[in-house]
Amino acid sequence: MPKLQALIFDVDGTLADTERDGHRVAFNQAFAEAGLDWDWSIELYGQLLAVTGGKERMHFYLDRDLPDWPRPDNLKQLIADLHAAKTRHYTQLLSEGLIPLRAGVRRLLDEARQAGLRLAIATTTTPANVTALLEHALDPNSADWFEVIAAGDIVPAKKPAPDIYVYTLEKMGLDPSECIAFEDSYNGLVSARQANLQTIITINDYTCEQAFTDALVVLDSLGEPDAPFQLKQGQAGSATYIDLELVRHLHQQALA
Repeated sequence: MPKLQALIFDVDGTLADTERDGHRVAFNQAFAEAGLDWDWSIELYGQLLAVTGGKERMHFYLDRDLPDWPRPDNLKQLIADLHAAKTRHYTQLLSEGLIPLRAGVRRLLDEARQAGLRLAIATTTTPANVTALLEHALDPNSADWFEVIAAGDIVPAKKPAPDIYVYTLEKMGLDPSECIAFEDSYNGLVSARQANLQTIITINDYTCEQAFTDALVVLDSLGEPDAPFQLKQGQAGSATYIDLELVRHLHQQALA
């Protein structure tokens, strides 16, 4: 039976609750800076998250919510500039310590590193966003902890397509049966499962109502010894937080 070799993490919503109070706020700051009256409320942003990728999300917003808004000839460049400005504002929010890691993330990463497991990131967010989060919320040198950081437009099709996970596995030279993915959303789960990766889900406010039929377990967080997770789906025995022992157990159980 294959042995667990690597943990592969999504970023937004998985490592940190970045969406509602991070990316959404930064998008609105970028819109205001550009003189646009676009405003993404908490509820609206939750709907827009059905589309992965910030630039794709803005195009979708225009098509669905502002069909009569006059499109400039340089719309593609405008979207790209807005996205770059959003990244700048998002990085500033991170530097101010406003977006902490989710419960259990640092503990599990430390445990995995000590055990010699390989680490990777597979996300649709931009490389700059990933680096900013890692440096400000985890450790200034933590980007070096990850053997592969697959992010942004490195593959043509974003989640729920499996491309980003397939790319990560190829770069690491690993079979899906040797890895576990960590995700927070339905699109992320579909992406990972299409790449034949067993997946642990930690939901958030935006994804708590989504369906996760193929997940190993669905939790409200990875949990901490003094702050247990809530099990939403699956079996975790008597465990109250995700540690490497439980991850290995879930991995072996899935392959049995």
